[in-house]
Amino acid sequence: MGFNKVRASAAEACEGITSGMTLMVGGFGLCGIPENCITELVKMGVKDLTCISNNAGVDDFGLGLLLQQKQVKKMISSYVGENAEFERQMLSGELEVELIPQGTLATRCMAAGYGMPVVFTPAGVGTEVAEGKEVREFKGKKYLMEEAFDADFALVKAWKGDAMGNLVFRSTARNFNPMMAMAGKITIVEVEELVPLGTLDPDHIHTPGIYVHRIFQGVNYEKRIEQRTVRQRV
Repeated sequence: MGFNKVRASAAEACEGITSGMTLMVGGFGLCGIPENCITELVKMGVKDLTCISNNAGVDDFGLGLLLQQKQVKKMISSYVGENAEFERQMLSGELEVELIPQGTLATRCMAAGYGMPVVFTPAGVGTEVAEGKEVREFKGKKYLMEEAFDADFALVKAWKGDAMGNLVFRSTARNFNPMMAMAGKITIVEVEELVPLGTLDPDHIHTPGIYVHRIFQGVNYEKRIEQRTVRQRV
């Protein structure tokens, strides 16, 4: 296909993802998650996945769909969230879980994107997070050495993108997506709107296309909300 990054569907974009791989999955809660790619992974039936994601959606949506089918071997996340199945599998020992500080999750993604093997952070020093990790002292302060993530694929959701993979995210749906787009060996992006080249204002591009390997126009986005809080009209 040469330099053509555009794929016709999620199925075509997800070719090459196999059981046992490590995947980065963008999103925060249910905001900005790659819905089409996750649905395709369920159809593909790949198993023993390690998923790096802030959380795991809810029981019947987002990464929760993969958890339901027992397709995930390990979750590397910041919190359990609203997913009761995630909690059940973690407490029963069915699912291996590595819970890390949210800032550390972001930093380890960025380190992978920058080509840095490790980063040092004070987050987690003196806690369970530090167990088995090297601690170094700089200018009188202790820091944990954290390794950059090593993901086979990064699955990302953007608002708009073009054929070269230049991406624009919308509001809070940006979250972990830009840093994960930088970090995967192969980055797959689904967009709400695939626009012609030259349409995006260069000053508005959040992620340049150099980081993106495959891109496709997503369909049928539900954009669920985990918790909706409303007040009565007066």
